[in-house]
Amino acid sequence: MEDSEKNREDFIHLARVALSDRQQDVYAFLNRLAKRTEDRDFANSLVELLRKRPTRSSTLRRSPTVALPVDTDSRFQLLRAEEHPTLPHEPIYADGVRDMLKRLVDERKQLEALTEAGLEPTRTVLFTGPPGVGKTMAARWVARELDRPLLILDLSAVMSSYLGRTGTNLRHVLDYAKSIDCVLLVDELDAIAKRRDDAAEIGELKRLVTVLLQQLDDWPSSGLLLAATNHEELLDPAVWRRFEEQVAFGLPEREAARAFVNSLLEFVEPNASEWSDVLSLALAGQSFSDIERKVNSARRSAALNGRKISDHLATLLSANDCPKNERIDLAVQLAKSGLVSQRRAHELTGVARETIRDRLRSKGFLAKDLE
Repeated sequence: MEDSEKNREDFIHLARVALSDRQQDVYAFLNRLAKRTEDRDFANSLVELLRKRPTRSSTLRRSPTVALPVDTDSRFQLLRAEEHPTLPHEPIYADGVRDMLKRLVDERKQLEALTEAGLEPTRTVLFTGPPGVGKTMAARWVARELDRPLLILDLSAVMSSYLGRTGTNLRHVLDYAKSIDCVLLVDELDAIAKRRDDAAEIGELKRLVTVLLQQLDDWPSSGLLLAATNHEELLDPAVWRRFEEQVAFGLPEREAARAFVNSLLEFVEPNASEWSDVLSLALAGQSFSDIERKVNSARRSAALNGRKISDHLATLLSANDCPKNERIDLAVQLAKSGLVSQRRAHELTGVARETIRDRLRSKGFLAKDLE
């Protein structure tokens, strides 16, 4: 009798939210029902229905009935949609970052395993780190691996000239994303999620934080919200607590820089491996985007003047601002690789040729190898 009464209540509640056209609430309720029931076949059937729900294919594929949200004043679109995200190259991340991104994908590809354990997939993730370290590319990678469209929240569009409407824009965008089987990226999160004790911010912008907190609390497990910031110190502490996972992206270490440079040069430079070793030293402490910009600049120059790429890559090796030990390491690596002469290594790094020879001897090179 109790089961019959509970089923009746569940059905009435489901009918209520369905008739109110709140799709995200329907999905959230069905997810809870699948987790709560002891009937595994019933739970798996619900999970499968949710995974294949029609919004996945209908909403972003030029549906005549559902359009991307726009600002009511400017009519500018508030979201950028990448229906089939693509990457210029495969990302290279530290082990911890790579493992977390892979887990986000696995959670949704193996949803039945989580359901069996009474768990839901991660709903919200915060990416932190300096510019150019691959946060946006990580979002594209996750969306591509899940075969879902990527929606990117354009915060400059959300910030209406009429401040009272900015919160409405934000709600509109996030409610829309909740109803789509997608990956949502909220870039530059600090623009709307600053600390509420910041005296420089006016009341309306502070209220945006409250709107965001409410939306994060209500985010359905059927969706995935990724947020990125270059200035985590500006975020309101309450925002931090609302994200289930935080992923810190750092500047690439030498091994990552070497692999990245090699991926940029392997099809255009015969000595890609040697140049990768050298440039990973010369460009140490720089972001992926800075490294890519400099390497591609050298490639463009070579294409325009007909000279070898290696001639232009050598211009990236200036190490006058580096500490002495790093300049010596770079000079020795240059001489050892054979990419340039010892004289040229001296000119590029300012390290005396005798110092280069001494270091090479200490590494076991014979005298005939030093010329």
